[in-house]
Amino acid sequence: MKIFTYIIFALAVVFIGVNFTNIDFKNPLEGDSLIAVIGILAILCAIVILLIFNTSRAIEKKLKNNS
Repeated sequence: MKIFTYIIFALAVVFIGVNFTNIDFKNPLEGDSLIAVIGILAILCAIVILLIFNTSRAIEKKLKNNS
């Protein structure tokens, strides 16, 4: 499961790079640039969820070791 989360994290970073190249910095909130910005925000949310998941797994392991 740990490898799977690392793969998803790496894919998220790649997708951020791809969406970043699609942003028109003169008009970042119009047309395809808006879609790229929304995509970047969604991917950042996914990264935060992965970090929360990893933290909860670490806490769960510590609780199992203590009992």
